[in-house]
Amino acid sequence: MLAAELAHYRGNPGLLVLGLARGGVPVAWEVAAALGADLDVFLVRKLGVPRWPELAMGALASGGRVVMNDDVVSNLHISEDQVRSVIDSETTELRRRELAYRGDRPEADLRGRTVMLVDDGIATGASMLAAVRAVRAAGARSVVVAVPVGPRTACRQLAAEADDVVCATMPVDFDAVGQVYADFHQVTDDEVRTLLATPAGDVPRR
Repeated sequence: MLAAELAHYRGNPGLLVLGLARGGVPVAWEVAAALGADLDVFLVRKLGVPRWPELAMGALASGGRVVMNDDVVSNLHISEDQVRSVIDSETTELRRRELAYRGDRPEADLRGRTVMLVDDGIATGASMLAAVRAVRAAGARSVVVAVPVGPRTACRQLAAEADDVVCATMPVDFDAVGQVYADFHQVTDDEVRTLLATPAGDVPRR
């Protein structure tokens, strides 16, 4: 469904599809195969509040771009030292995962390219917003957000920063990303590596 709505991007010179790890990579592989585009992985790590790590105070993206929720930081009186400690910890994990997924292969050069950010869906949009700002800062000529599902409000908010937002399904009663999937299993690191190593058009081994 998503690839069909993105068909007008096929043949776009320099198009690069970036799958947000981990869940976005299988979706991105299908999109890249349909569009005949290059594929790579992109990471975003939630910056959890100290003592309540499930609550996000921001996000860290590949390339070192940080997006903070200033209201959360201010309301919970989180110090600069605490913020820095969480950023340092998540930076270490982000780099470890990038090495695990990409190995010695360098990051793709985004300068002057149309970059399509693909995830398995959007909930709050915080991770995707961090990704959009990161690739913009890296010199992308145009930034496209493409997801199978998300709430209408979050997709509209992203449209204020991305050049194009394609959200294939926007349920009126949005509950969670997994509600539109028949199979929403936890994607593994091995699956990500296999997909990245499989040329578009070939059927990945499972």
